Amino acid sequence: MTNKKIIYKPIDPEIAELAHHHGGTREATLEVLKDLGAQNKLNPATVTEAARALHIPANQAYGMATFYSMLSLEERKKVLRVCDGPVCWLKRASEVRAAVEKTACSHDAGVTIERTSCLGLCDRAPAVLVEDEQAGPVHPDEAWKLCEGWRGVPTDYSAERKGELRVMTALIGKINPDSIDSAIVHGVYDGLKKALQREPVAVLAEVEASGLQGRGGAGFPVGRKWRFVASEKRTPRYIVVNADESEPLIFKDRVLIDTNPHQLLEGITIGGYAAGASEAWIYIRGEYEYQARRLEKAIEQAESKGFLGEDILGSGFSFKIHVHRGAGAYICGEETALIESLEGKRGEPRLRPPYPPQSGFRGQPTAVNNVESFCAVPHIIKNGAEWWRNLTNDPTPGTKVYMVLGQVRNPGLFEAPFGLTLRQIIEEFGGGMLPGSSFNFALCGGAAGTIAPPALMDSHIDYSSGPLKGVTRDIAAMEKRWTQVISMGAGSFLICDQNTSPVAFLRELLAFFAAESCGKCTPCRVGTWRSLEILNRLAAGEGRKGDVDELRALADNMQAASFCGLGQSVAIPMNSALTHFGAEFARAEK
Repeated sequence: MTNKKIIYKPIDPEIAELAHHHGGTREATLEVLKDLGAQNKLNPATVTEAARALHIPANQAYGMATFYSMLSLEERKKVLRVCDGPVCWLKRASEVRAAVEKTACSHDAGVTIERTSCLGLCDRAPAVLVEDEQAGPVHPDEAWKLCEGWRGVPTDYSAERKGELRVMTALIGKINPDSIDSAIVHGVYDGLKKALQREPVAVLAEVEASGLQGRGGAGFPVGRKWRFVASEKRTPRYIVVNADESEPLIFKDRVLIDTNPHQLLEGITIGGYAAGASEAWIYIRGEYEYQARRLEKAIEQAESKGFLGEDILGSGFSFKIHVHRGAGAYICGEETALIESLEGKRGEPRLRPPYPPQSGFRGQPTAVNNVESFCAVPHIIKNGAEWWRNLTNDPTPGTKVYMVLGQVRNPGLFEAPFGLTLRQIIEEFGGGMLPGSSFNFALCGGAAGTIAPPALMDSHIDYSSGPLKGVTRDIAAMEKRWTQVISMGAGSFLICDQNTSPVAFLRELLAFFAAESCGKCTPCRVGTWRSLEILNRLAAGEGRKGDVDELRALADNMQAASFCGLGQSVAIPMNSALTHFGAEFARAEK
């Protein structure tokens, strides 16, 4: 028998150093892959080397590299991502992409022009991401400016709209978001100071008494979730901030970060104190690089002033906040998929139970809330639960950051109490319909929201008015459900006029869901693509008999059998559109 010498090949020193810089564990996988991509060095060989450096199987690293849309194993020096989400579609995004492809940018061999799902820049639609730089609105006849460095101007929300009640947005335009001194002068961190003078249980009780509901879309009570975490005996406990904001129509969290990042850090720290957590991670979508850098700068400033780190303000409470960038995956807005991604895995949802408050990040008790939820907390602690409840006469207490988009005179963001109707959102806060436009329907809540017709314009909108919980296979009951309610969701409303076909619009929504399905479960993976195939035919006037019935059956199956809430919620816009605009779908079928 011949003895063969085993030759050990050292890990590429550059990749080994990169892995070490990011912590050298599996949790660093996404950061390492993104850095390699930024250096245009991401390929099968370097993915394998990264896996060796991080001590994980090569197939798992490869699975990560091919899962996230902002990563590519092909050589690319500069990428222009043209958004084709529903809002940008409504604003002629296809024409923008065609115009970009005709510009000098397309003649540069190092430039790649591609479509992308919603960029979180809906108030700047049509939007484009030039590498990490956010741009918009980009009109077709001005697309050439992107090659010259033009990026447009972010929307200014410093002026209040008539009827607004500003709490979380009160300091927009009044403070320098990159200056902690400016924030402190205007009272930011006063809520944290007050919280640290009380016992954690008292802070927790105050948040519970306020009735604050999560602002990510589900409306689950924030204080109750924190109590679940605080009641767990195992430590460490963690806070995770969902800043992934990848759902079309939603951009409020981006604005809150952009205009007052210290308000968010204050709310996170109060949450950590109340829940007995020691660290927090802000999971921010990869397309928000500008906002991620602003947060990192704010964290450094807060640490220098003693509002973060060891023994905060001499209280004995120590707390750290980290920023973790995603890399393009709508599914990571689902809390368990987000945690999987944070742990260095593909962003696929987990089976529940256990729920994150019992077993979340690293298997430890974890509270996951979105940016707006944390931004409300300092004001509740500073002014009291009763004050928060008295801001409105609606059963849902406090204020909400709303977004109104589409064919209205004054699109954008505003803050107001709960209890608004769709008519109020359009006429009082959106300035009414554009000249020559009449209301046809609205997508309410987000991409996975209700498509509401004129008959629902005066319906009361809050979390309690949303779709009924549970699953049913009774089509008649489902149709009744969609005729009676409007989804609050994350609080966004896309207004469409008589020139927008609900058939074509639903097709665009399913194009988004099909592209963004994580692929883990068959009902969502296959159901979204099959629905899109049918809607493509219907929108082109080539429908077949039975298409509408099949769409209803697909919606029923996805709602009943999809693995996570995102797959299940695709049925909401499908069923509401088929119910309220059945005649148009029937005409398209013939």
